[in-house]
Amino acid sequence: MKLILLGPPGAGKGTQAKMLMERFAIPQISTGDILRAAVANRTEMGIRAKEYMDAGALVPDQVVIGIVRDRLQEADCERGFILDGFPRTVPQADALRRELSLLGRELDAVVSLEVDVDVLVERLTGRRTCGGCGRGFHVRFDPPRVSGVCDACGGALVQRDDDREETIRQRLQVYAAQTAPLVDYYRGQKLLREVDGMAAMNEVQGQILGLLAVK
Repeated sequence: MKLILLGPPGAGKGTQAKMLMERFAIPQISTGDILRAAVANRTEMGIRAKEYMDAGALVPDQVVIGIVRDRLQEADCERGFILDGFPRTVPQADALRRELSLLGRELDAVVSLEVDVDVLVERLTGRRTCGGCGRGFHVRFDPPRVSGVCDACGGALVQRDDDREETIRQRLQVYAAQTAPLVDYYRGQKLLREVDGMAAMNEVQGQILGLLAVK
């Protein structure tokens, strides 16, 4: 099963990817993770990426695509993969299609998790993290026993800067401008499968499996 997961920050892509990994025994490929691994392992593409990162510049598409291509050729991807966080733009999607074609492979589906913006803001602004042990909580969905205090170590819970509403709305605007056009792109290729991301976690997984015609 060769999949792409689309969805804005807070849509639940990570949670659904982990469930799909277990279901199909395939890896979740996050561009952030494989970029860091390529740099740490000093691969050819990793060395090129580090040059841009050290200069404080964005890693160009051709380097990111090269790193993704290298990752897709590893043994654990023979049965398939789940791409999470890539592609982010239509040009990246075009490049991915070409690379997969060269590898003699093609996507089975692109799953888009659809979630209302206000729900996303509530999900993300409600997150709290323990300053001591790092455990995460949510003020509504997973609150601590004592408000503001970590259940595990008693440390103070804090809201990270990137979980503040202003920052989150900016991230969602960037997603809408850059990544949301991929929905139309993949719909045009008849690969898109839209899912109600506001349903309960297991219900979302059931929708995905149903759309993939998995029993």
